Amino acid sequence: MPTLDDFKAKYSAVLEYIQSHNVRLDHLHVEGDKLVIQGAAPTEIIRNDVWNTIKTIDPIFGDLKCEIGIDPSIPAPVRTYTVVAGDSLWKIADMFYGNGSKYPEIIAANPDKLKDEKSVIHPGDVLVVPE
Repeated sequence: MPTLDDFKAKYSAVLEYIQSHNVRLDHLHVEGDKLVIQGAAPTEIIRNDVWNTIKTIDPIFGDLKCEIGIDPSIPAPVRTYTVVAGDSLWKIADMFYGNGSKYPEIIAANPDKLKDEKSVIHPGDVLVVPE
């Protein structure tokens, strides 16, 4: 029968994702021959990404019981990007979203630094890039 350490090794990518995306982990233990993960994610997107990560490891997740709810009181993780020479808002949006025309989302997330599409960015600027 697998141990908790065995399961942690197998599902390490899931546990790393949970930690890096502010998912509250309420229970992590072995019950019979299954790993039990219980907690809450700040958004539905993050909860779905936990499941997508699980499915890349074991598509039938026969040795796992995962119950992740949504708790909007949990702060969503903040993703940042440090501008380098040659960057533009379009280029940054294309890098993160696969679509440069989504640059207004970056502007909206940085009201203290960016006012509109004519705002100038400089190498070393740290911008919030929404998920």
